[in-house]
Formats: sequence, structure tokens, C-alpha cells
Amino acid sequence: MRLPGNCGDRTKVTYQIEPVRKMMSFPVFRPRKTTMAQKLLDALMLRSCSHEFSWPRRAADRQYYQVCLLCAVEYRYDWNTMRRIERVERTAESSTTRKGRTTAKKPSWVPRARRLRLLAPVRYRVKNLGTWYDGIVENLSQSGVLLHGPQQFPDNTLVEMVFEMPEEISGQKNSSVLCQGRIIRTRKAQDSPDGVGLAASILDYKFLHKEQVQ
Repeated sequence: MRLPGNCGDRTKVTYQIEPVRKMMSFPVFRPRKTTMAQKLLDALMLRSCSHEFSWPRRAADRQYYQVCLLCAVEYRYDWNTMRRIERVERTAESSTTRKGRTTAKKPSWVPRARRLRLLAPVRYRVKNLGTWYDGIVENLSQSGVLLHGPQQFPDNTLVEMVFEMPEEISGQKNSSVLCQGRIIRTRKAQDSPDGVGLAASILDYKFLHKEQVQ
């Protein structure tokens, strides 16, 4: 269409708006609701996990808990009975680390931790060093392990230990683990004049499967 005027000929161009609107429209994404079928599937997957549990750790409320290294589910752990007693449901608020000192008073007397007698073979060494020594794990408790062996290490030495972790802790039968620990104290072994007793705390461990056990 031509427009009259002194500024020369002008041509009016008419644009089609509707196709542009269609091109600029975007789909609206809404969060997917969890269906009952999905909940059942999650429950079945949880039950199918063989559960390889970590060493019990203490939470901010001074209660002990364990985490499955495969599916990350958490359970309360009772050292008195050496059993997992209930599943822990973590929320965003409870999982947030709160800064500041707690006002809870520590008990003036703490009962001696229950000990699980093992008498299991163990191989131990200074962390990341090549020489392994054979010994026997006498017992295991909340504070760590007591083992007997031919080699003595100074207090606070970081050590590695390979032995069969009892099912009460690991959740698995016949499960060998590689423990990271720290020597707490040493003493002469009562039944062997040439051996020493080593008390070591357990910092962490990982499971060793058949192909990893040397």
C-alpha cells in the first residue's frame, strides 16, 4: 500500500503476529508428582540392597548411626546391644550443620564400652608402608580394636588393618575390610613374651571383595 506525502513514497508492511506468538511460546514444566508405583519401586530397591554398613559414627545429638555404603540409608546403632535399632529419616533441617557450641553437659562418668570377643586373624602395618605383620584381633568395641602382634608402633601412629569385620557391625557375613586406624596405646601381651598388645581406634574402613583380598 502506497502512502501520499512529501517525504517520498512509503510502503506499509503488515506483519503476521500470530506465528510469532507461537514461536515465542514455551512449554511450562511442572514438578512430577511421586506416584504410588514409584514409591513401591523405591521400597523394593531399598530391600534388594545387600547393605554394607560403615563404622558407627556419633551424630550431633550424641547418638550413633551407620550409613550403608551402597544405598546411603541410615540406621541408629546401639553399642550396648550392638544392633541397628531403627532407620533414620534425614530432613533438610536436621542434615544442616549448626555452628556454635552445644550447651549439653557431658556426663562425669561413662560406663566401659561393651566388647565383642573376636580372636580373628589380622594383618596390620603403618599406613601406606609395604611391610605387613600378622596378628590376632582380641576384641572390638566402640573405642576400636585390641590386637596382638609382633610389631610395636608409637602412640598416634596411623595404621592399616585387614580383618573380618563382624556382622553386628558390617551387616555382612564373612566380610573382610581395610580399616584406617590410629594407635591409642601399647602394652606387653600377657600370653606371649615376644608380642605386644595394640589398642587402635577405627577412623574408617572399606569393604574388600574376594578379588581384592590378597
